Amino acid sequence: MTRNVLAIDQGTTGTTALILDASLNVLSRANQEFPQIYPQPGWVEHDPEAIWRSTVDAIGAALKQGGLSGDSIAAIGITNQRETTVIWDRASSHPIHNAIVWQCRRTASQCDALKADGLEELFRTKTGLVLDAYFSGTKIAWILDHVNGARARAERGELAFGTIDSFLIWRLAQGESHVTDVTNASRTLLYDLHANQWDEQLCGHLNVPMKLLPDIRSCSEVYATTRGVEGLPDGIPIAGIAGDQQAALFGQACFDQGQAKCTYGTGAFVLVNMGNSPRPSAHGMLTTAAWQLNGNNIYALEGSAFIAGAAVQWLRDGLGMIKTASDIEALASSVPDSGGVSFVPALTGLGAPHWKPDARGAFLGITRGTTRAHMARAVLEGIALQIADILKAMAEDMGSPLKDLRVDGGACQNNLLMQYQADILGLEIIRPKHIETTAIGAACMAGLATGIWSDLDDVRQAWSLERRFSPKMNDAQVGSHLEKWADAVGRA
Repeated sequence: MTRNVLAIDQGTTGTTALILDASLNVLSRANQEFPQIYPQPGWVEHDPEAIWRSTVDAIGAALKQGGLSGDSIAAIGITNQRETTVIWDRASSHPIHNAIVWQCRRTASQCDALKADGLEELFRTKTGLVLDAYFSGTKIAWILDHVNGARARAERGELAFGTIDSFLIWRLAQGESHVTDVTNASRTLLYDLHANQWDEQLCGHLNVPMKLLPDIRSCSEVYATTRGVEGLPDGIPIAGIAGDQQAALFGQACFDQGQAKCTYGTGAFVLVNMGNSPRPSAHGMLTTAAWQLNGNNIYALEGSAFIAGAAVQWLRDGLGMIKTASDIEALASSVPDSGGVSFVPALTGLGAPHWKPDARGAFLGITRGTTRAHMARAVLEGIALQIADILKAMAEDMGSPLKDLRVDGGACQNNLLMQYQADILGLEIIRPKHIETTAIGAACMAGLATGIWSDLDDVRQAWSLERRFSPKMNDAQVGSHLEKWADAVGRA
């Protein structure tokens, strides 16, 4: 009997299809990019039809690369860029407007108006989020107010809203199922974390008709089966959903309270499993749904650093210090330390726990003896130090120290960065064999729903370690680095 799982990882710039076996070996992988649309400064859109086409093409390419047929797929799991908003016609399945992407800032003034009305604490208490244009709720209202006749059609139940997971399931199953999962629902500003349902009061404040909204389901169950999908037979169960960062937490097997993961991409996303009680953060972190399995809800604290790998890209493209991003490790390793240089990666401001939007990137401590190697090392240290600040704040919110930090994303392959991260945190850094943990998380959720894995222990055993990085600095050394960093942040 076939036991392969197709994971669809629908991201901001492209869609990746991975086919994995029951041991989480990647049998094949294919990526299809699609265009970004920038109607005006600060606005970002995607064509949902281009997303759908990229998904179908990625699936076909992955099957071909692996020499596999569609019959070899036992289940499908989906992980997706969160918050990105699509509204479509239920009858035709056609979108009524381009998708508004999570990065888009067009509804910032609406969020400011809601804050001025004194609603910030209500949204924070119920959703665990901040009132920001990042999330889906104000994007839905914008589409309804700017597409002719859309609001009236929504009130009549003719339209459907979804984050990208909902849209893909609708298309994969030809409209059989209009669903989302708790992780994506929790990123809309419309979902009450405590009641585990859409909230009528929040929908009212955002002027979003509840008839638009999908059913909220767990992260691991059969939502629908494939119908009429190019390259796939009908009847494959679509059985796993999670937003990308929650899927990465699951894919890293962070099943115990206090376990944390950091995804090092353009920015860095840190999530820590906070157990089955959603508690507010005293440091401006988000409280979000981590997953729901068999009626059991798990929650997470989330914090993000705006700049991580982007700082390395800036050294490459803006300053010409390196030719490829991977060159930074050898350059930084050519000196024993940063020579007293600090780098604050506030190229787009500083996020949690500092919340200094007007901060700007800075090199400090430069002398005549400073070389590009010292600056490269300072950049890597700055990336790790801002993540240490987030994790320290999270530990304070949790009321207990974190157990370790599991890492993924492209920059986690930099051994120097990972060793410094371990040193400055005083924690073991754990790097898995497969760093595409978002797709692995979605695959595991689908496999749990269809009997490929029997329980979380089964998934734990399938997860595999590549390398551990243990702390090597003593307390005095760590204190010196943290003192220098605090001074630099204060001056950024």
